[in-house]
Amino acid sequence: MTCFAVGFAVRMTHSPSVPLTTDPAGHPFVFQAAFNTGSAEILDTVYEPDAVFVRRDGVRVTGADRRAANGGILALGQPIEVTPRQVHIAGDLALLIVDWTIEGHLAATATDVVRRGEDGFWRYVIDNPFGIATP
Repeated sequence: MTCFAVGFAVRMTHSPSVPLTTDPAGHPFVFQAAFNTGSAEILDTVYEPDAVFVRRDGVRVTGADRRAANGGILALGQPIEVTPRQVHIAGDLALLIVDWTIEGHLAATATDVVRRGEDGFWRYVIDNPFGIATP
């Protein structure tokens, strides 16, 4: 099924609440929608299987540890709001600079790398939500 949101095409996968996009500039909004479901499993679908998540302490984690790190942020129980600042595309890779806020809890500027998969949809390869604030 295809639907349109925020001016970019998305494909609905797994659950009706998890869109994947063919436009890397739309990926932060895909993340926001997945995060705001409150489900770590749904959120993990916006990542490649071996994607890296950089925790606030600068430690890089993948797999179950990545899901746990995201789960810790999800446990705040508040929605996230994203504001993409920059998108730089080089073939099947893109660098995203994204301001984000979980009101009353956290705010930062993420530096993220996404890759277009063989299916044409973008997923995180590196998610560094605290950007340059990490050690």
